[in-house]
Amino acid sequence: MDLDETLRELRQAAVPAFADAVFIHLDDPLPVGTETSTGPVVLRLHSSERTWPGATHTATTLYGDTAVSAAPATRVGAPPQVEAAPYPEAAPHAAAALHADPAPYTGQTPPPPLPDIAERVEPAGGGRLAELLRDGRPAFGDAPGNAPAVAELLAAGTVPPDTLPPGHRLIIAPLHGSHHVMGTVVLVRCADRPVFTSDDLLVASQLATHTALGVQKAVMYGNEAAVADTLQHTMLPSSLPEPTGIRLASRYLPASKTAQVGGDWYDAIPLPGNRIALVVGDVMGHSMTSAAIMGQLRTIVQTLAGLDLPPNEVLHHLDEQAQRLGSDHIATCLYAIYDPISHRLLMANAGHPPAVLLHEDGRAEVLGVPPGAPIGVGGVVFESVEMAAPPGATLVLYTDGLVESRDTDIGSGVEALRGRLQSTGHGLASLEVLCDQVLGTLGPGTRDDDIALLTARFDGFPPDSVGYWFLAPHPMTAGQARRLTRRALRRWGLESLVDPTELMVSEIVTNAVRFASRPLSLRLLRTDVLRCEVTDDSPQVPRMRQAGAGDESGRGLFLVNQLALRWGATRVSSGKVVWFEQKIPAK
Repeated sequence: MDLDETLRELRQAAVPAFADAVFIHLDDPLPVGTETSTGPVVLRLHSSERTWPGATHTATTLYGDTAVSAAPATRVGAPPQVEAAPYPEAAPHAAAALHADPAPYTGQTPPPPLPDIAERVEPAGGGRLAELLRDGRPAFGDAPGNAPAVAELLAAGTVPPDTLPPGHRLIIAPLHGSHHVMGTVVLVRCADRPVFTSDDLLVASQLATHTALGVQKAVMYGNEAAVADTLQHTMLPSSLPEPTGIRLASRYLPASKTAQVGGDWYDAIPLPGNRIALVVGDVMGHSMTSAAIMGQLRTIVQTLAGLDLPPNEVLHHLDEQAQRLGSDHIATCLYAIYDPISHRLLMANAGHPPAVLLHEDGRAEVLGVPPGAPIGVGGVVFESVEMAAPPGATLVLYTDGLVESRDTDIGSGVEALRGRLQSTGHGLASLEVLCDQVLGTLGPGTRDDDIALLTARFDGFPPDSVGYWFLAPHPMTAGQARRLTRRALRRWGLESLVDPTELMVSEIVTNAVRFASRPLSLRLLRTDVLRCEVTDDSPQVPRMRQAGAGDESGRGLFLVNQLALRWGATRVSSGKVVWFEQKIPAK
């Protein structure tokens, strides 16, 4: 799956066992899939390897991941050593090594130098090189009519092509993929070994065929991995919300280059009442399809969260929707709702690794939430578990790539994570530092899976910044709500907001009384803004309308829209919430 590795293996197979030098040109850019290029064909020298008696064994990569320079070796010598050097800075040094004259024999006349090779070739449309590339079969460089093709591939003006020893000393082997020419391989023998034969053309053909298929597979894999990686990153949250009462931090760590992109995701979704939903999930599999399914499941979760359903119902509906996407798609998901006012956490799990709660005193606890079956299995009942979320505690949500590997089962990995958090997480004021420490404990080596990490520190709401009342729905309720609002605002020193807030509360409570059949609730929250929420059991959401000149009603929400900084109405499982916010004066 690695382009440079494929071409390195070609060079090692060809030199010195089959040829004294090999030069590999690739299309620039390399074609992907069945796409057709409309521009001229451009071949760029990717890498080369050469050796001959008494000379330095030199392997060079002109563009790719590395520039290679090898120690002296005989034809059966050691493989080259690799020096990291990115292209194009390495190109002048690579070219110097490529064009270096061979070291002389001791006491003997040095063999004639090999010809230089062009670093960039643009085959003429009707030229011989273009014909050879279209034909796809290897050909001898000295065959009738092939001299112009050799001249195009060799560096013009440096070493003339006629300096090659006589005979079949050069083979041009096109690299033909399934749909395109991928490049060409030039194989050269010096004068001290036998010339190429017709059987050698068959060997060159096999080398070129296998190499072309490897190059094509590597290009297609690289393209798919890049698309999947981009797709996954665009589907992850670009930023996390900053609600009052909780602090959030996250990390996403892709799998190593040898593994495909997976379907891990995380999310934080604000809910009515200053609550927030915390989500982490993992679509099984590693492909662009996994990333696409992840995006669809994340969108479904956001939609279900907007309905303010409890976690077990969110997972139940998510499971139903996942089955509609296809029976082959299985995912795990953990969904939690944090209420900063009641300091409670409600959580349900669908086959996901358990969350870890790091208490303020440094104790780390693996939360015992029934895991349930993964999303997509169908016919499963999920269970919500409510627990305390004490101020100062930190919730750690993650995917299995953090705790599971080829050498570690998931149970041992979770226990190791709990131990690390207990030993290093205590006293860390910054969640960013905590995330870095958690990921920093991963050992070196290849990771088979990507990692999503979401941490949440519970700050909670100060009790003296909350006003919460239940009101029976009757004609006097609006007046009662105004009196309660007035007292709370004066207690908070917000006298300048009393009149507009009373007016808006009165209008919203009056609307709620008209439709409510059970007691409604009024809640005032003082944060960086003043937020008012009125909840009732009617699912009918009010809409602002334009009242006529003679209408006696219909102006309430118009007044709210004019006076409030923001306002809105949200359906919840028990009815609806109508809310508005006002800016708190600087003093």
